[in-house]
Amino acid sequence: MAAANCLAANEWICGEYVRSRAEELTDATVQHVWITAVSVLIGVAVAFPLALLVRARPGFAAPVLGLTTVLYAIPSLAMFSLLLPFFGLSAALVVTGLVLYSLTILVRNILAGLAAVPEEAREAARGMGYGPGRLLWEVELPLALPAVMAGVRMATVSTVALTTVGALVDYGGLGTLITAGLKSFFKAQVLTASVLCVVLAVTADLLLLGLQRLLTPWTRPARIPGVRVRGAG
Repeated sequence: MAAANCLAANEWICGEYVRSRAEELTDATVQHVWITAVSVLIGVAVAFPLALLVRARPGFAAPVLGLTTVLYAIPSLAMFSLLLPFFGLSAALVVTGLVLYSLTILVRNILAGLAAVPEEAREAARGMGYGPGRLLWEVELPLALPAVMAGVRMATVSTVALTTVGALVDYGGLGTLITAGLKSFFKAQVLTASVLCVVLAVTADLLLLGLQRLLTPWTRPARIPGVRVRGAG
């Protein structure tokens, strides 16, 4: 009875809200995850060839990096308004906007990762007969992965936050619940959806960090058999 009363009292923390609106919260969370994942994956697919273009043709660096920076600076409301004639009120509108926002982070980090590859590694690979494609996929990209994954992590966390703005067109995942809760001052809905957004961002970052460590085992400190770290029990 006391749990149900928290709804009537419009309290910030209310277990009855979570229990009674579990399906609504689940649907919003799934939509949020889907929009974020699709946006980041498409962003990587677009950013990668752009980064390779800039590296191969340095003359394109200023236009490409300048354009991605300008796109990131556009307010979300203005961005969605500019895309509205092309996509209408749809999930594609939100995903396209999020992809454009992610490019400035992804392109720069991919370029930074490739630039950090030691020239000796490239020369050694060429001496072994590696062509440009094999050199890129088997030598440069693996060595660039730490910087690339750092960019993917930043883009993902940023996209989790920006997805909430999709509530403007009713495709904002948890942001739709936050917006509706703010309009009616439904405290439990606002707080619960906001906390779930934070949990999503932290979870996504930790999962990607784990993937990064799995894909780049050489970046972990080597453990010497028989040597114990000072202070260890």
